[in-house]
Amino acid sequence: MRAPCLRQLLAAALLAAILPVYAIASPTGEAVSLGNEAEDGAASDQQAVNRELELFRGSAISLSQAMAIAEALHAGATTADVSFDGASDLPVYRVKTLHNDRIWQHAIDATTGKIVGGEAALPLKELDAEDRSNLAALKTIRHSLADAVRVAEQAADGKAISGGLIRQRSRLNFAIIVMSGGDLKEVILEPPSVARRR
Repeated sequence: MRAPCLRQLLAAALLAAILPVYAIASPTGEAVSLGNEAEDGAASDQQAVNRELELFRGSAISLSQAMAIAEALHAGATTADVSFDGASDLPVYRVKTLHNDRIWQHAIDATTGKIVGGEAALPLKELDAEDRSNLAALKTIRHSLADAVRVAEQAADGKAISGGLIRQRSRLNFAIIVMSGGDLKEVILEPPSVARRR
């Protein structure tokens, strides 16, 4: 349930930077660089990342505000995943909330805070076992993704661009990507579980 858009672009840019460059000999015997197909892709991927980050910097609505807007649509809903998406014509936050055994998907305009398009609901039973397990665990922890975003923004001294749940070493954690200055930082937080009654 992680937000792939920005992370995939960053991974593609990194991969392109480490792939080899090929060359062939021309009819005159001089080496002619064919370049690296991935190099061209990396340049366009980097431009897309830069464009998305610039749109994020200029957004009037914060990630926390977008989560609150989406959660208010269904009383008692909690955010499971959120990410900024500047790749479309209109920069939006893609927010997935959990309510009544459904995952609700919303797009929140990053400039106005208005809902863009309709909402989509997916029953939990249609998710794979790992996602269902993560969402069940989300119900048992004391802190929300909104709490994790506040902590991550403070710790990294920046503004969160995405957040969600990940499982590491059999433990459910919040993973928050924070833009701090010109850098992106990943902050991993392990939420305390609900105290057991004696």
